[in-house]
Amino acid sequence: MSNSLSALPVKRPVLITVGFIIILVIGLFSLWRLPIDLMPEITNPTITVITYYGNAGPQEMEELITRPLEASLAGIQGIEELSSTSAEGVSRIRVLFTWGTNLDEAVNDIRDRIDRTLGRLPDDVDRPMIRKFDMSSFPIMILGASGDMESARLRQLIEDQVQYRLERCDGVASVDIRGGALREIKVALRTSALEALKISPDMVVNTFKQENKNIPAGSVDKGNKEIIVRTFAEYSKLEDVKSAIVAVRDGVPVTVGDLADVQDGIEEITSMVRINSKLGIQLSVSKQSGVNTVAVAREVQREIERINKDFPQIKITPLINTATFIQQSINGVGNSLVLGGLIAVIVLLLFLRNISSTLIIATAIPVSIIATFALVYFTGLTLNMMTFGGLALGIGMLVDNAIVVLDNIFHHREKGGKAQESAIKGTSQVTSAVIASTLTTLVVFFPVVFIRGMSGIMFRQLAYVVSFSLACSLFSALTLIPMLSSKFLKIHDKNTKRKTIFDGIFEKSERIYTSIEKKYGRLIQWALKHRKTVVFGSFLLLIGSILMIPLVGMELMPTADESEVRVSVEMEVGTRVEVLDSTVLKIESIIAQEVPEAVYIMSNIGGSGWGTSGSHTANTRVSLVPKNKRKRSSSDVANALRRKLTGIPGATLRVREGQGLFLLRMGNNQDQSVGIEIRGRDLHTGQMLAEMISKLVSDVNGVTDTKISRESGKPEYIINIDRKKAADLGLTATQIGTAVQTAMGGAKASTIRQDGKEYNIVVQLVENQRKRIEQLSNLAIVNKNGMAIPLQAVASVTESEGPVQIERRDRERIVTVSVNYAGRDLGSVVEDIRAKIADVNVPNDFAVIIRGDYEEQQKAFRELLVGILMAVLLVYLVMAGQFESFKDPLIIIFSIPMALIGVVGILYFTSTPFSVQAFIGCIILAGIVVNNA
Repeated sequence: MSNSLSALPVKRPVLITVGFIIILVIGLFSLWRLPIDLMPEITNPTITVITYYGNAGPQEMEELITRPLEASLAGIQGIEELSSTSAEGVSRIRVLFTWGTNLDEAVNDIRDRIDRTLGRLPDDVDRPMIRKFDMSSFPIMILGASGDMESARLRQLIEDQVQYRLERCDGVASVDIRGGALREIKVALRTSALEALKISPDMVVNTFKQENKNIPAGSVDKGNKEIIVRTFAEYSKLEDVKSAIVAVRDGVPVTVGDLADVQDGIEEITSMVRINSKLGIQLSVSKQSGVNTVAVAREVQREIERINKDFPQIKITPLINTATFIQQSINGVGNSLVLGGLIAVIVLLLFLRNISSTLIIATAIPVSIIATFALVYFTGLTLNMMTFGGLALGIGMLVDNAIVVLDNIFHHREKGGKAQESAIKGTSQVTSAVIASTLTTLVVFFPVVFIRGMSGIMFRQLAYVVSFSLACSLFSALTLIPMLSSKFLKIHDKNTKRKTIFDGIFEKSERIYTSIEKKYGRLIQWALKHRKTVVFGSFLLLIGSILMIPLVGMELMPTADESEVRVSVEMEVGTRVEVLDSTVLKIESIIAQEVPEAVYIMSNIGGSGWGTSGSHTANTRVSLVPKNKRKRSSSDVANALRRKLTGIPGATLRVREGQGLFLLRMGNNQDQSVGIEIRGRDLHTGQMLAEMISKLVSDVNGVTDTKISRESGKPEYIINIDRKKAADLGLTATQIGTAVQTAMGGAKASTIRQDGKEYNIVVQLVENQRKRIEQLSNLAIVNKNGMAIPLQAVASVTESEGPVQIERRDRERIVTVSVNYAGRDLGSVVEDIRAKIADVNVPNDFAVIIRGDYEEQQKAFRELLVGILMAVLLVYLVMAGQFESFKDPLIIIFSIPMALIGVVGILYFTSTPFSVQAFIGCIILAGIVVNNA
């Protein structure tokens, strides 16, 4: 049977040639259509439940909203972790499910649980919103816009003319705008006029709400037509706002213009964006799910060029482009793939010393790789670091089967066999051997399918690609190689008198290889005579390698130079944006001076726009020139910059290089390399423990900065309403609260519509009359009888400090100390941190847990350890079936642990920490070791 199968490709060369040409055409076309991304598309199994409830404080939000919802959601099947944040007026509950959970079903379960819980929530609470975590919602490009015009006009131009043009690019999901100034109609109330005319701020707000309306009134019949009737009272110009009548005093209408200064202005600035120390606007471009990131970025860049030509008064510049890093990474892996192929061919040529043999075997590499592209396309995968890396990783194994087949064919040809006969006989004799060899390698990847968590999801595609490429190489070795050998394999005639330059080289190399073989033969003879010495020496080397593992160090993922450095700035809670801005300006000037590799410096002042960052925080992103154009790595730049930025008064700074796992951390609510979690009920004790641990950990070698998640209390004034006095004077708590809110914070009373756009009408006291809390005491509030009651008659003002937010995990309060480090591996830093924490006297009702990247690394390593043990077992079973013996394969299996000697040695001498990728390499190595043995 094997003879007939082996004879088919030899006797039907045209058929085989046509078949492989079809495979190559389909593979190349698939490569052309494949979407390119950095990593496999990961559906993070996270759902967030967001609930808004007025101006309730963090503790009230925790008791009234968060805890009842957590108790209800905790019973849903498949939940791995439940975490929450209760801040002023908002509760965020993050539900993390096990990987592989159907999120649509999970959303339905969560919705059902919320419906059952609504009766236990306050009556006036907003209905909880459910959101899935979607990695495609994060921007792939960040653009900067600047121009020689007012901030409000620049923002308006971008909203009207630029945003929609970028959003219509193929693959773009949305374009978010941040920075600039928004136009609004300011109604600045004068306290003197309010007091004199006995009018309170809420009366002005209610006037706009009642008067600025178009109301449909139905329809009337007119002949054969139906005519719509509607009342038209909508404001369309500034004069309409000024002439709105608030009340009538002594028969005279009182208009808004009598009470306030009405002007067309811009909203109060609470955040800003600066690009290279100049105010600008940031545009964040997000792609649609499943589309080619590189293609989308390329299309956006082309549209930017067209926009800059159409609008010369503005300039839009790509500041951060993730497609650049993706393209560089893919190109790097592609170059490694090509280089690996060339090295494999050169090594083949050196050992085979036959050009025709080398070229025949070398055909297995491109054929297997191109065929694999077709699989990647038809299975819906993307061309990413995992799939492309799988090809680069397996390129050396692609020629193994071809070498075995051709070597046996060559052997028959040297004995004088004919071309076709030798090809058929040589292939049939080794068919079972190469199939068994390939199976032992393929089963190594089978356990990856069962690995859970992030590492399993990420490396599953690598396993698919390597497995399919090996299957393709097996198919080509049993079909294409014998066909090509029967046609093109040339046997060197040693008796020929005509010598070529290659003959001379091959004769010299033959002498070298003969010498090596003799020395190796003597080494084998010595080993057989000194078996105890060899076994004992190998055992000592293995033990030494195991003992050296702690010296190698451990990381979750190897770092990558993303040509970016990030600086996080945090000042005291409640710091005004102007003060924060002046501090950031100093930081930017230091960066510009100390980092000549910087291309762009972009700062978000007053929060980054992500998550729950407050107005007292800022983030600066430094985009560097490509790494091949600078001498320092992004890590070196970050370390040097960190030293220069120390000592800036009033600010806490964190400097780090761009992190490739940023998006994955966003899904898990972890933005730290190491997170020390303090669990316990009492807020004060938890804060004290966090501060103590933060101080101890700061002294650990390699730790660059620490941060406590629970920020210091936010300064606030509390207005205590005397309900009895208020009731006696005809006022309610809602009336008083609304009047104070309007006067101090401003109320968005209504909108004015012009040119198809709506602009807010904001009612607020004149700025110089709301600067100090003392000015609030005389604020007049009109009761139902028309009497003006000063605020001080019904309320008192006290100064206090309120918590910013309360975090919980698995229904317990937590405080997290985030730790970043540089110059050391994760495992060593965690060991030192653990030693420091051991000295802390932790109360019985509190617990301290290490999380962050360390926790993910431990999970991944546990899963991969199970994977490698399962791989070894499967390899053993395959060999047992092949040898028809359970004893003989044990000899080969014992060679697998010896591979650890080389693994630990090379990692130690190259200063490379042991990571998830290295673990995957060890799993693959188990199959390679067995094949060699």
